[in-house]
Amino acid sequence: MPKQIDQRCNWCRGDPLYEAYHDEEWGVPLRDDQKLFEFMILEGAQAGLSWLTVLRKRENYRHAFWQFNPEKIAAFDKREKNKLLNNEGIIRNRLKIDSAVNNAQRFLEVQSKGSFSQFLWQFVDGQPIQNQYESMFDVPATTDRSDLMAKTLKKAGFNFVGSTICYALMQATGMVNDHLVTCPRHKPCKALA
Repeated sequence: MPKQIDQRCNWCRGDPLYEAYHDEEWGVPLRDDQKLFEFMILEGAQAGLSWLTVLRKRENYRHAFWQFNPEKIAAFDKREKNKLLNNEGIIRNRLKIDSAVNNAQRFLEVQSKGSFSQFLWQFVDGQPIQNQYESMFDVPATTDRSDLMAKTLKKAGFNFVGSTICYALMQATGMVNDHLVTCPRHKPCKALA
């Protein structure tokens, strides 16, 4: 895809890693359970930080979290959590690390009853929402759907899943297409729906 920097969503411009993420992943409908779990963990780690900070640490997360293997993460004990707290390659926050372990356990509970993908995609009725925003100022931080997702996830025992985090998860995994209509990725992501 030709890089049309002047038309790309402006939140990612200027950093090659950010632009590649925008051009290749953001807004692409994702239905793989383990990849959705990865995004949930990373979105939770991002709370209070920039997404670019998380992207720069993503490979370190993959290594430290066993390629986001939920069974392995769910079994992390105090020793393994302390090892993560000393890992400079990830965000060293005890609450976020504890959350990743808890959310892996909750993920496995959801998966024992069915697909995690179906569980998340129910909040958009199984189909990506095609927004038509012309400016990043129009893009919301939360919606009624992300509010409901957050409430449902919290009720199921997940944490670091507030409405803002849930909406970011929905954007990242293509549950909503929030590429601006002027962005060269808007139509391709719409076509993937």
